[in-house]
Amino acid sequence: MTVSDSGRIQQDDGAERAAERPSGDWQCRYQSLITSAEEAITRVRPGQRVFIGTACGQPQALVSALLSQAAKLDDVEIIHLLTLGEPAFAHAELVKHFRVNSFFVADSFGAEMRQGVGNYTPIFLSDIPRLFRSGRIPIDVALIQVTPPNEHEMCSLGVSVDVTKSAAENAGLVVAEVNPHMPWTMGDSLLSVHDLDVLVPSNAPLLELNLPEPTQIARRIAEYISALIPNGSTVELGTDPISLAVLESLKDKRDLGVHAVVLSDAIVDLLDAGAITGRRKTLDCGKIVATSCMGTRRLFDYIDKNPAFGIYPAEYVSDPRLISQQHNMVAISTALQIDLTGQSCANLPGDRLFSGLAAHMDFIHGAARAPAGTSVVALESTRDRGSASRIVAHLARAANVTATCCEVHYVVTEFGVAYLHGKSLQERALALISIAHPNFRAALLAEAIRDGYISSDLATIEGKVFVAPQELRTSLLLDDGTKISFRPMHPTDERQVRDLLHSLSPKSFHHRFMSNMTRIPQKQIQDFVYIDYRSEMAIVGTVPEAHGEEIIAIGRYYLTPPANRAEVAMIVRDQWQNRGIGTFLMNFLIGIAKRSGIRGFRAEVLRDNKPTLAMVYKSQCKVRSRLEDDVYAFELDFL
Repeated sequence: MTVSDSGRIQQDDGAERAAERPSGDWQCRYQSLITSAEEAITRVRPGQRVFIGTACGQPQALVSALLSQAAKLDDVEIIHLLTLGEPAFAHAELVKHFRVNSFFVADSFGAEMRQGVGNYTPIFLSDIPRLFRSGRIPIDVALIQVTPPNEHEMCSLGVSVDVTKSAAENAGLVVAEVNPHMPWTMGDSLLSVHDLDVLVPSNAPLLELNLPEPTQIARRIAEYISALIPNGSTVELGTDPISLAVLESLKDKRDLGVHAVVLSDAIVDLLDAGAITGRRKTLDCGKIVATSCMGTRRLFDYIDKNPAFGIYPAEYVSDPRLISQQHNMVAISTALQIDLTGQSCANLPGDRLFSGLAAHMDFIHGAARAPAGTSVVALESTRDRGSASRIVAHLARAANVTATCCEVHYVVTEFGVAYLHGKSLQERALALISIAHPNFRAALLAEAIRDGYISSDLATIEGKVFVAPQELRTSLLLDDGTKISFRPMHPTDERQVRDLLHSLSPKSFHHRFMSNMTRIPQKQIQDFVYIDYRSEMAIVGTVPEAHGEEIIAIGRYYLTPPANRAEVAMIVRDQWQNRGIGTFLMNFLIGIAKRSGIRGFRAEVLRDNKPTLAMVYKSQCKVRSRLEDDVYAFELDFL
């Protein structure tokens, strides 16, 4: 293994390292190391610390032999990262023989963890190898699984490099289950035969992970997340339902890169769709980089000797310093709970999913500092069959923060997207309340006011925090190539709406409000941004700016139920007027209103407001008007 000036790990097939070793008949030595699983486990002593290989790389024959000899092995501490299936060594009846210490707690281990049978060490994934190397957690025995050796005396750890390689390199005794079913992976996955102490032949199929289909809620969340991932991004995703749904939604993207902890079968579908090339990655250009693979034989066969994949140790893949060098890095993490300041946690005692820190903070920290990087935290809005909100005023007791409020850029639920970076506490709280489940928004607003996150002046908006449907979005390409994006107004647009109103020239201000007043009261601005999307609608036109986006236009209507007509009004920033933006926005609002069953619009326009008069007459409506005191009153019937 070599390290380039950029910090990138470079790896060959083992020929260089083999050449550095003493020559000799290594095959003879290899044969002398072979024994049965039962005989190998007799080398384990009471009181020792034993590491077990991770997930699909778990050495099944060795674990089975370890369990069969439990009666002879009092006080053995088992160290592991992630175990697939039921971790039999964590059963309560074996507690006298095995003490379990896990760096990650999945569904399979959560029940034992909550019953006190096992223990959990919270630590960043990238830091675990340092514990092994430093001796702070010394490894007496490493039970691992590898491929048969190649002609250069090297074996591959295949699907499980993660922290397994470090454990093997620092263990006093390395017992390797040698299995031809293990795929040979490129990257930094190799161990020399000379570094293995005991070899156990195996021909058992690898453990496989068949992931369930994403839920409809996960797919709704994925739609929002997909919109945050531009072509050419490098993404980090897991194997949870939301991540799988996001992978499904990326098939139309182009030139994506992957730098992640774990790969699943879904990565094969993205490759087949042509979405992943990695050609725009800053590091490991053209390669899909991960620490492990968790999937089925389909994935294992795909990665076997495939140079498009690089499977590296956790200290490389999860190093925040290296992640931060990856331009356009998008880290997508899931959470179990998030508070109104933006702190999230993926480790919630009592919840079915009890995961720990793992690589959450490594990737969020790195992506938040990457050039044009983005950190996204995704979660379903409720838990316990909808009885409790996952967006809360304060994190639960004993919950560990896995992403700080300063580093989370976006939070996404099935109800929308909240952008938090650089926002005040009030803006954060309002944004998060607006994407909470509607059943909990009023209570969250009351708690936010009580705790001082939101001004008490906003108590009157209770029941008005809504997010419009995602489909109410469109865009317009101007003649000079400028793209104007249109979306529903959001509660956190208050500051930008205020800025737009204050930017208007006296003439534009007078045309819109038909008044000589020079400022809009704060209460009226609040009324502008809190929309129920049933009796009223507000759409904003935006252009990208360094701080995110700038609102350049607002179109809105208010329904008057008895007549089933809505009052319509427009505002466009002065420098963007006379470019067709108002006409486009008017016709977009007409389409929305027609789908809502509204029969037509009403509008009042000053006689000297020539641009708006022209816009009304260009609208896709039958237009009737009358002039009273220099004001045209229009009735617009939808066609």
